[in-house]
Amino acid sequence: MAWGVALWSLATFLTPWAAETSVWALLAMRALLGIAEGVALPCMNNMVARWFPPTERARAVGIAMAGFQLGSAIGLTLSPILMSQSGIFGPFVIFGLSGFLWVLVWVSATSSTPDRNNQISKYELDYISNNGQKSFVGDNKPKTAKVIPPFRRLLSKLPTWSLIVANAMHSWGFFIILSWMPVYFNFVYHVDLRHAAWFSAVPWSVMAIMGYLGGLCSDMLIRSGTTITLTRKIMQSVGFIGPAIALVGLTTARSPLIASAWLTIAVGLKSFSHSGFLVNLQEIAPQYTGVLHGLSNTAGSFAAILGTVGAGFFVELVGSFQGFLLLTSLLYFLAALFYVRFSTGERVNFDEPVS
Repeated sequence: MAWGVALWSLATFLTPWAAETSVWALLAMRALLGIAEGVALPCMNNMVARWFPPTERARAVGIAMAGFQLGSAIGLTLSPILMSQSGIFGPFVIFGLSGFLWVLVWVSATSSTPDRNNQISKYELDYISNNGQKSFVGDNKPKTAKVIPPFRRLLSKLPTWSLIVANAMHSWGFFIILSWMPVYFNFVYHVDLRHAAWFSAVPWSVMAIMGYLGGLCSDMLIRSGTTITLTRKIMQSVGFIGPAIALVGLTTARSPLIASAWLTIAVGLKSFSHSGFLVNLQEIAPQYTGVLHGLSNTAGSFAAILGTVGAGFFVELVGSFQGFLLLTSLLYFLAALFYVRFSTGERVNFDEPVS
């Protein structure tokens, strides 16, 4: 995680200078940014699995993911201001340096497992150990597991594919909203891009709050006796069907304020996915949490590329943003059905041979 953030902060910091040098230098910095950012979510999920008992994981993921949404909101609102005051270099320099500051805090305050942390109390260590974390806590012996994960076995199970499909759809929706909504408000409602950034930033702030509330509801359901499988399916259904309905409403909005309200509902409910598939990654195979997240993130990255690029081609060919939003709504419904049908909250045996 430290190396990842350091590298993507460096890439961010050097981006404006690379842009002035050549297109290839700019592409190299953007490629480095993407490669480095790939470690973030798998590392986060792996750490949550090690540090939090099952009844607290959804809230932990909700808090962590709130950082993603608040970062999007801050970036969308600050970037136009910084550019107007200090030129194109401003946001890249400030955000890049902020990343290096974060790395210093992270390295000094964290450890891979609770038992290796010199700030943890015995009470807290026992609490984590007695809530299903024994495989991680107090185990400093060399691991005998295979160096190469059993990718074929992982991909042979439908619960794995339910996570892959969910992550792909989640990324499709996330990056379309992040990348195209300022343009959407400008194109449909003729709001200038600086104000359009504000219309797009408000929903991300709401998403950060709703993500935690979704995690709280998820953990409460499990504590009250609801099975983990049913809880994950409920959360994921809200996280996909909710945005699907809201995007249909967005296509009917006649003013930017009403459109912003529909968009806020869409991304707010979308955050319930964090208590669905994102926590589910830790449950079906705790020993392969990072690997599973990496696999599903690969699908998510391809979906994000296809969605953001495809949106531009779709609008150019059809001449309608609304049509693409309706397509995205349909995909949300289909992904929700697939997840509900094939997902599970139980541990899946990935060690048996594939026939």
